[in-house]
Amino acid sequence: MKRPTLRACVDTAATQLSQAGVAFGQGTQNAFDEAAWLILWQLGLPLDTPLDADTSTGKTPVTPDQQAQIATLIEARISTRKPAAYLTKEAWLQGVSFYVDERAIVPRSLIAEVLVEGHLDYWLSETTERVLDLCTGNGSLAVLAAMVYPDVKVQAADISAKALEVAHINIERHGLHGRVFLRECDGIPKTGSHYDLILCNPPYVNAASMATLPAEFLAEPNIALNGNKAGGSDGMDFIRQLLRDAPSQMGEDAILVLEIGHERAHFEAAFPQLEVVWLETSAGEDQVLLVTRDAMNKLNP
Repeated sequence: MKRPTLRACVDTAATQLSQAGVAFGQGTQNAFDEAAWLILWQLGLPLDTPLDADTSTGKTPVTPDQQAQIATLIEARISTRKPAAYLTKEAWLQGVSFYVDERAIVPRSLIAEVLVEGHLDYWLSETTERVLDLCTGNGSLAVLAAMVYPDVKVQAADISAKALEVAHINIERHGLHGRVFLRECDGIPKTGSHYDLILCNPPYVNAASMATLPAEFLAEPNIALNGNKAGGSDGMDFIRQLLRDAPSQMGEDAILVLEIGHERAHFEAAFPQLEVVWLETSAGEDQVLLVTRDAMNKLNP
């Protein structure tokens, strides 16, 4: 009996995922990419393995044992509705591998693009020394910041002690225990010295959107998504407090880089007078913004 090729297995799995109605957006954006990720991981192959049907790898036959392993993994993705990253215990951000599990949100922040592609360099200087990654989750942005700027020290802060346990794994994994430091706190840490750069991918999902989230997103820690913990409904509760507290913990020329996802309308309604710079990402120019300390001080006279 002729064995199916690797490409055929991916196509079949993609069809199964589509027909099952699973949700994407936690590392991939479509059924084919999700199927490829899961199958390549299961087979121990690089995630950039060529899968075109006419390539040697695409034509590679898959053994019955491998087919059974793939079937079990795809069924787990469908039946549990867990994000693929929770099944593989691995997520990738800007080509860097990170450990992740249910204790932390699946890393997918667009701030990673801004960091790696150098979009912040204009706003920084040789005196940039202290970086804060607030709402660090699994620590991926803190690790990337330390990689991009080898002379800085990064504080990775989160309200969740469990998320910080995952961040610790990634800091050790990438050999950055001497430059990335963890801190458990609710909101921005109040320290005796000032930050030059603050990165923050906060909880910002509004109440209406929270009520309709797919099961895959509900599998993530609610505290990392729900932006209405202080009683609001527009998703901006954490951000309101952040914009009030941040200036006193920032250097004179410091900047805050903030991700708000699809909440630009709610953000602008909440802060109509705030001067911001919208940063270009692969998702457009309306999901990540930059705001200076001076702009925040004008908002909070």
